[in-house]
Amino acid sequence: MNFPVVIRLGSFELPAHLLFESLGYLVAYLLYRRQRQLTGDVVDAAVRRWLTAAALAGGLIGARLLHLLEDPSLALRSWVDPMFLASGKTIVGGLIGGLIAVELTKKRFGVTVATGDLLAVPLCAGIAIGRVGCFLSGLSDGTHGVETSMPWGVNFGDGLSRHPTQLYEVAFVLVLAGVLVARRRRLAAVTGDAFKLFMVGYLGFRFAVDFLKPGADVGWLGALQWACLATLAYYVPHVRRLASEVSGG
Repeated sequence: MNFPVVIRLGSFELPAHLLFESLGYLVAYLLYRRQRQLTGDVVDAAVRRWLTAAALAGGLIGARLLHLLEDPSLALRSWVDPMFLASGKTIVGGLIGGLIAVELTKKRFGVTVATGDLLAVPLCAGIAIGRVGCFLSGLSDGTHGVETSMPWGVNFGDGLSRHPTQLYEVAFVLVLAGVLVARRRRLAAVTGDAFKLFMVGYLGFRFAVDFLKPGADVGWLGALQWACLATLAYYVPHVRRLASEVSGG
């Protein structure tokens, strides 16, 4: 396979990354809408619109900000380059930024109930599909792993056999989605637990898998890993209950 993969339809060329990223957004939205129709919502439609807008705005800001913090020296050198400032994002930053924005908006409207459960499985599906596009984009996406001698290593075009960390992520979020579906009744006992389990599982995975990726460090961890740890600390009071719900205890 030659990277980056480009889909050709006659004279028209479409980067596989763009196709799968767009498909990921679409599938996540359709799953969310279907789940909301089946189970209802814990807030009314007007409040949900405000929360959705907050999640999108916070997610966009968080995704860009954490991407810049991953390599502060590069960001400082390139701060006058509009192409650099407009490109690059990270899912972890988007999730954290969206979480902060939603929580602030909930306080504004006096919403005390957890509102993220409808998003847990759709997010898993969207991330899985989007990461296929990241894999097909090769080195240009910056989500590849470091060199490995494992037999499943992938040559993305630089002659090195690298960890296909994008595919590791696809596998993990699909398993996580399976757990969320299999344990949906137990998780439904406490509103918000499905989303909490998603966040704890995904951020824990990202903290671990980023040791297999190249990048600039802040201290002995990358900026993304510090962000994961900070958010995981926020969920510490819920971890024991979530583990019990998953294990069936």
